[in-house]
Amino acid sequence: MIRIVALLKLLPAVTALADHSFSPLRHLGGIAPYFEPRDPPTSPSPPQGCSPVRAAYLSRHAAIYANDFDYEEYMQPFIEKLQNRTGVDWSKIPSLDFLAGWTAPVSEAEEELLTRLGKLEATQLAISLSFRYPTFKLPQKVWTSSAERTNKSAQAFVRGLEMDENTIKVVLIDESEKEGANSLTPYKGCPAYSSSAGSEQSAAYRDRFTKPITARLNALAPSFNFTSKDVYGMMELCGYESVIRGSSPFCDLDLFSPDEWLSWEYSADIQYHYNVGYGSNVAGVFGLPWLSATADLMLESSKNSTNQDLYVSFTHRELPPAVLVAMGLFNNSDPGGLPERINQTMPLDRINYQRAWQSSKILPFLGNIAIEKLQCAGSYGFQDGEYYRVLVNNSPQQLPQCNDGPGTSCSRSSFETYVQARQALFQGYSTKCKAKSGNLTETLTIYTDPSIGKAITVGKRAEGEWGLGVGQD
Repeated sequence: MIRIVALLKLLPAVTALADHSFSPLRHLGGIAPYFEPRDPPTSPSPPQGCSPVRAAYLSRHAAIYANDFDYEEYMQPFIEKLQNRTGVDWSKIPSLDFLAGWTAPVSEAEEELLTRLGKLEATQLAISLSFRYPTFKLPQKVWTSSAERTNKSAQAFVRGLEMDENTIKVVLIDESEKEGANSLTPYKGCPAYSSSAGSEQSAAYRDRFTKPITARLNALAPSFNFTSKDVYGMMELCGYESVIRGSSPFCDLDLFSPDEWLSWEYSADIQYHYNVGYGSNVAGVFGLPWLSATADLMLESSKNSTNQDLYVSFTHRELPPAVLVAMGLFNNSDPGGLPERINQTMPLDRINYQRAWQSSKILPFLGNIAIEKLQCAGSYGFQDGEYYRVLVNNSPQQLPQCNDGPGTSCSRSSFETYVQARQALFQGYSTKCKAKSGNLTETLTIYTDPSIGKAITVGKRAEGEWGLGVGQD
């Protein structure tokens, strides 16, 4: 009896270990609210004996009301259809009864605008970095592509970082084809890149996984005639409504099961794989300039003309995954494998559950990549000196063939060699991008050339919502 009582006392702990709680918000690809997946579950703290002395971050903008394509292709048609089919009594339909009183959280006029949660996300990132790097000087500049959502993300970040008025300048970098590689949107100067790449492959899997869902929903509400795009839009609304209103009934697991959410996630992974991932012929090409420029900043022994410890830049969803390709991270196949076989790792008729390329973990709103320069002394088993490591959404990632340092870091010489090898793979921006102009720059110099971009100051007590007024410099 005593043994049974002891086992019963252990039951809560065992039950906790077997907890299978599932959140759709962690499986929404590029419309997932920011989270830190801790994959792998390595500590984000510096390795023993090491201290960061310089760091650079590339961040996607924070949460928006809706991406224009997502809204116009999927959500808006579903919303309009719902408004027009007034003969359906949703209140009597299980799992869909909320539609009886539901109203759309977003309108066409709000497309691409930053949400209040988005502003908070960017501010929280700044606060977390201030705790992470307490010895760093406040940066003089933060860089951003010129779109409103990236600009506002940068402004919210600055307000969370600066202690006094107008101490940090936000530098706006044009989003145009003529900038070539010297921008935070280098894909715009790359005609070989197509924004629609991956759509055909993603649609093939979307139609496959939504088929049983549409049949189930049409059995509940035959007169509505749910389509594959309706289902896809409803699942997108889970993410977008959550970052607008704080929650969404479309996330209810009684409406869509965990397996159905994993299928939605996989369709997004297919899209990003072919669009800005290893399935693209040019993703690594336009991802390389940021890697090369940032590696130069980190490797520089003396401070450069900008004299900063921390470099932060904001961009759109296309660039961070392309940088990861240039880095060689999240590659489904062996890094030494044949390039022509990479697409076989993302089949269109089933989910590859073992894939490394998972957009939810790579590219949520405010998804970020960091390169840190570490100064190490007294790290047991390692020589004192400079080491370098990469973090993605605060999770340290091991660079392939660059692993001779404490934790997931590598030595200066190994890091230099590794970056040079990646440059050899992806250099030749103008040629590989099939650039229309022969005068396009091949390199990114925005961090060291003060003549590039338009600088604005951001006051903590500026007028408007969250202080949106700015003074131009």
